[in-house]
Amino acid sequence: MRVVVQRVSEASVEIGGMIKGRIGRGLLVLVGIEDCDTTEDAEWLCGKIARLRIFDDAGGVMNLAVTDAGGEALVISQFTLHASTKKGNRPSYIRAARPEKAIPLYDHFLHILQGYLETPVQRGEFGAYMQVKLINDGPVTIVIDSRNKE
Repeated sequence: MRVVVQRVSEASVEIGGMIKGRIGRGLLVLVGIEDCDTTEDAEWLCGKIARLRIFDDAGGVMNLAVTDAGGEALVISQFTLHASTKKGNRPSYIRAARPEKAIPLYDHFLHILQGYLETPVQRGEFGAYMQVKLINDGPVTIVIDSRNKE
């Protein structure tokens, strides 16, 4: 499972001209699920995301987690995070999990992350064509992969 975590001053997701989710200051989390991913991957990532100290404290040092900073979270499923560009110029998405595996794992991810945060987790819609808008604050963007626990 791979995530891209962006610290944002605001973010939203629109589907078919309607706002599906919107947050102020917080985290925009793009989630890519592979066929080999498990609930343990989701749980490890959610813990890591919730504890990431990427918000400024009173001294201007990135020392606060999203909950410490009073932030929110918007989570978007994004199978393209597992694109392979090794061969040719058209990305292959063969590593991305099929919906029958990915949807339950995405829902589990949302449930676990909600358990860590003090505000409801906003979300996109799995498999939908979405317009994601954000103001990346910093910019701060971090990629975390459960297969490469650093």
